[in-house]
Amino acid sequence: MPVDVLTEIVIERPREQVAAYAGVVRSGVAYDEKLATRIREAFGLAAGVSERKMFGGIAFMLDGHMCVGVIADELMVRVGPAQYEKALAEPHARPMDFTGRPLAGFIYVAAAGIKTKATLARWIERGRQFVTTLPAKAPKRPRKPRAWPARAPRLK
Repeated sequence: MPVDVLTEIVIERPREQVAAYAGVVRSGVAYDEKLATRIREAFGLAAGVSERKMFGGIAFMLDGHMCVGVIADELMVRVGPAQYEKALAEPHARPMDFTGRPLAGFIYVAAAGIKTKATLARWIERGRQFVTTLPAKAPKRPRKPRAWPARAPRLK
């Protein structure tokens, strides 16, 4: 990771976040792969689940909508605006402030709040409950191949 990005993180983030993030950066991984594996196991073979690299971590999509994800060693959950305040009242939950401003409807859950299979499954289910209320996404149109300009003849 470039030094200027790490400097920005150090200046704008609380000490605990910087220490956790710096540990992940030193190891060369942007997210906790063990947590990602636990999430994959929790989803099992559920239809419509896919993964996408996002926010410097990994997001688990359900029918094209972001449901949960992993950034550093924290779980990111999309609980929706209606359940946002209730979710924040839970232990180990905090606003998702990736850009410096809280993102409504998204929260982070610290590693201490997802130690067991049951607690992780409960948070995943909260994300799934919200995402299933969203309208279906329209299928993406395939991209047209880009026409490259013909090469100019070489001059001798």
